[in-house]
Amino acid sequence: MHSRGLSGVAAPSVSVEVHLAGGLPGVHIVGLAETEVREARDRVRAAVQNAQYEFPARKITVSLAPADLPKESGRFDLPIAIGILAASGQLPHDKLGAHEFAGELALTGELRAIRGALPMVLSARHDGRAFVLPNASAAEAALVRDATVLPAATLLDVCAHLAGRSPLPTLDARAPPRHAPEAPDLADVHGQPHAKRALEIAAAGSHSLLLIGPPGTGKSMLAHRLPGLLAAMTEAEALEAAAIASLAGGFDERRWRMRPFRAPHHTASAVALVGGGGVPRPGEISLAHHGVLFLDELPEWDRHVIEVLREPLESATILVSRAARHTSFPAQFQLVAAMNPCPCGWQGHESGRCHCTGEQVRKYRWRVSGALYDRIDMAIDVPPVRAEAMTARDGASETSATVRERVEAAHARQVARQGKANGRLTAAEIERVANARPPAIALLAKAVSQRALSARGYHRVLKLARTIADLACVAPIEPAHMAEALGYRREPGVG
Repeated sequence: MHSRGLSGVAAPSVSVEVHLAGGLPGVHIVGLAETEVREARDRVRAAVQNAQYEFPARKITVSLAPADLPKESGRFDLPIAIGILAASGQLPHDKLGAHEFAGELALTGELRAIRGALPMVLSARHDGRAFVLPNASAAEAALVRDATVLPAATLLDVCAHLAGRSPLPTLDARAPPRHAPEAPDLADVHGQPHAKRALEIAAAGSHSLLLIGPPGTGKSMLAHRLPGLLAAMTEAEALEAAAIASLAGGFDERRWRMRPFRAPHHTASAVALVGGGGVPRPGEISLAHHGVLFLDELPEWDRHVIEVLREPLESATILVSRAARHTSFPAQFQLVAAMNPCPCGWQGHESGRCHCTGEQVRKYRWRVSGALYDRIDMAIDVPPVRAEAMTARDGASETSATVRERVEAAHARQVARQGKANGRLTAAEIERVANARPPAIALLAKAVSQRALSARGYHRVLKLARTIADLACVAPIEPAHMAEALGYRREPGVG
């Protein structure tokens, strides 16, 4: 029998071999099987008997090959059961090679949903075999256009299909209807024109953003509205994001082609953030793949936890290394973070209630390392909103749909020019495509000298300026674009 394992977002092929021999009756499963796989012997025995088949009273050896690939979860129940029935002569062998099987069996013989159905079918689609899956998992697998998915409700249904009595229906590839509510509208945020402009630039170029301001100024509201400004996902991006959600067991077809938005609490562990565990699972940064990761109260996070973001922000992947295995997960996320300006949070508020000393403020801001600050493209102040802005109801604030039109136009220019967003460019790539006028380069060189920008900071300002020029529909970067980009660049600990 053919089935699939899981290793990160890959699903390597697994051959399920069954051998019946004389000796004491029993089922022995070999091939680096985890506990839940070894427990299949009891589930399979009850399911086979309740499907009115005979469970062989012989020594049964089940081999899951390759032997050095760890096997986990109950997805191998179905191929093991089919193999036992075929080896004992109760099912024909001729159709087994044309199918792949995955599904957990209930004791009654019903098929239960499994984790990772979508990445398994993605890996199997070019092998020319039909994939038999539980009904509950087949819908997500049908998102893969060139795959043949056969949904089944029970073990008996699968047996009837293989015996030629009642073929399983083929589930046609389809895109599920979108029922999930749209992202919150930017028009709900009163005032904050500077922050809204920064949010638009971040959306257009996939730039990371840090919002600094007292409580209640709209930092979280702005962050939650970023997904609604981003360009629409391509089908390839949507499949990648859905495959990761399927690995975590949280795929929701109502959110198909909607940008992920993850906002973990600041007490989250490093494993929860980047992934890992005994059997490696994707973390929040991978669940935010092609979407937004929002970290509120950034200095309140454990320092060693947020420091693990440094490498993924550069490489867009995370390698989880354990003694027994190494697993890679994609992590191309857009970071948005928020923090207060001081320990009490009220520095700069017109009420004057802040009494934090300069030393306290510096220590508070240095809870986030300079290395992480340097990887954040934009850092802006979000000041308190004046009363007249909060009570205004003149409808002058732009909606998310209006801003998204400009963002999508700028994003399309970037894709046409270099195949990716400006924020994803390497240093060599931005040097090649920047097209900055000499006065703009001179302005940047002066800023590097006066503000001691790092080489990374230099290139991030250049990427920002390129995005600002794209939003303005201008080919070369002008000095005004460069000046605006420099205004969004803040060095560690600077108030």
